Amino acid sequence: MEKKQEFYGWTLLAVLFSLDFVNMGFPVYGGTVINSYMLHQIPMSRSTLGLGFTFSNLFVGLSATIVAMSILKQGVRKTFAIGSALICAGSLFLAFFASKPWHYLLGYGGIVGVGMGFGTLVPAGTAVTRWFKRYRGRAMGICLGASGIAGFVVAPLLNRMLEASGGNWRVGWQIVAGVAVISGIVALLFIKERPEDLGQSVDGIPETEPGRQPRQGHAPRELITTYWWTPAEAYRTKSYWLIVVAGITCQYPLFFFIAHWILHARGSGILASDAAWTMSLFAIGGITGRLIGGWLMDTITGRYAFMLGLCLFVIGSFLAIEVNANALGIAFAAAILYGLAFGWTFTCMNTCTAHFFGTAAFPKLNGTMILLTSVLGSPAGFIGGKIFDMYGGYARAFELNALLAAIGIVAMAFATMPRPRNAVVAEAKAA
Repeated sequence: MEKKQEFYGWTLLAVLFSLDFVNMGFPVYGGTVINSYMLHQIPMSRSTLGLGFTFSNLFVGLSATIVAMSILKQGVRKTFAIGSALICAGSLFLAFFASKPWHYLLGYGGIVGVGMGFGTLVPAGTAVTRWFKRYRGRAMGICLGASGIAGFVVAPLLNRMLEASGGNWRVGWQIVAGVAVISGIVALLFIKERPEDLGQSVDGIPETEPGRQPRQGHAPRELITTYWWTPAEAYRTKSYWLIVVAGITCQYPLFFFIAHWILHARGSGILASDAAWTMSLFAIGGITGRLIGGWLMDTITGRYAFMLGLCLFVIGSFLAIEVNANALGIAFAAAILYGLAFGWTFTCMNTCTAHFFGTAAFPKLNGTMILLTSVLGSPAGFIGGKIFDMYGGYARAFELNALLAAIGIVAMAFATMPRPRNAVVAEAKAA
């Protein structure tokens, strides 16, 4: 009797988790530690140091459409490998050649930033979308949660290594280059493009009709489209652009929070050690939020799950305004809610796109969405600083975050499951 082949999707999910952990965790959290040591040898202003992180976020977004093209032409496996190669190249440039601030901006903000674009969000989301349907939301949350867990592991690990090497920051970038090589090898060996390549089906459930979408009996029909969308058709729907609007309103508060939360907490009288703890709670909230958002995307209508997550931004923003030295619990609660809100909504943003428009259109649609949300959300740090300069505090900035979240809630309230113009004919043919 022939032994039934085990569904490879779960193994693939572990591979995607490891790739997100390395390709996002080491450059972002590791880079934060390494660059703090680099300042002692390459004099630069704090604004220049921050500009490197701004550039890296921008290039992750700016490269997203090119990444989508790479996925469609080269495949997910090779796209991941390109990302790992770019992270390795940028890290080696920093390790052996960087000696001026513009070298840092080019190597970290540019080359490594593009590498993260090729090696994280869009290819990972595409792979999850192709392999999972019934548990797509949960799989997306687990996959994208790896970078959050990396914050607890990578930063302290690299810090200990750099201390042992006498603060030699170049060793740190050599380590990042080394793990990037490993991630590229893992991608080439273990990434599989589609279930069909292994003779399997989405979720490991056999299809009822070859060449068509997986059978719908194992996922609520109203949650996931049954139509085979093209990107051009999706771009003409209002639902796609409403998801984009909501995506911007969840990215902007994140970029603001990372740039200004510690300053806000310290300015409110919170001790430095306690402020650091709030950031740890923010990271924990982000991991938890990804899992909750993913579970809800598999359980209830996607727009409602997205709206619930955005509500947490509103509550967290008003709590943040009340932070003071005598109310440490409020600071902890605000940080946790911001983490929950971002992890929750980020998973919903990616999964909604997959649920609404299917696997074929996902790479281009997700690439466009990452581009727009990253670029339009990235000025948050600058705008938050300007608001502080004008009003002497961050209250108005948090009120702006709450307002944007409310706009996102309204947008998702109208983001219903789209129906193509020829849906009736297509469904009749499919039947």
